[in-house]
Amino acid sequence: MEYYLKHLRKMNTIFYQKQNPTQWSVVVFVTLCFWLSASLMLDFVIIPSLMQAGMMTQSGFASAGYAMFGLFNHVELLCAGIVLTGVLALNKNHTFSKTQQQWSVILGGLLLLIALICSYFLTPQMSGLGLDLNWFDSGNSMSAAMMEFHGAYWGLELMKMITGGILLVWSFRAWKP
Repeated sequence: MEYYLKHLRKMNTIFYQKQNPTQWSVVVFVTLCFWLSASLMLDFVIIPSLMQAGMMTQSGFASAGYAMFGLFNHVELLCAGIVLTGVLALNKNHTFSKTQQQWSVILGGLLLLIALICSYFLTPQMSGLGLDLNWFDSGNSMSAAMMEFHGAYWGLELMKMITGGILLVWSFRAWKP
């Protein structure tokens, strides 16, 4: 019996030990740096380069764009999950102030929601609209629906940058290197 009580006390000590919040703030900070910089690179370097090269007018660009954005959207989902997990761990350790605790969970959930909308709604819809199903139509202009989806995409990107930037600053302040 003494043996079991000794191990039970040891398990309780390990179980209720406060985790190091610095590690979680570093994880959140590095993940957000990677995610936001990759988004900026995709939006302002890769896509404009493809447009300049004339690849957007090619018939197979919709499927290539779907493959490229599909992969990136899955990386975004992974990053959003890591950020939300890190924010919840930082809240458990009371690293943030009371208002930051409430808002950080909301902002982390918003980042996950944005990644889900981009992955499972916007990318498939935009790729479907981009398919060239009428071979006799020579017009290369975007449809009104595609313009609306582009507006929604850029709105979500702006929201992601602002939300991610706020969490980036908070995680850096919690890190205190």
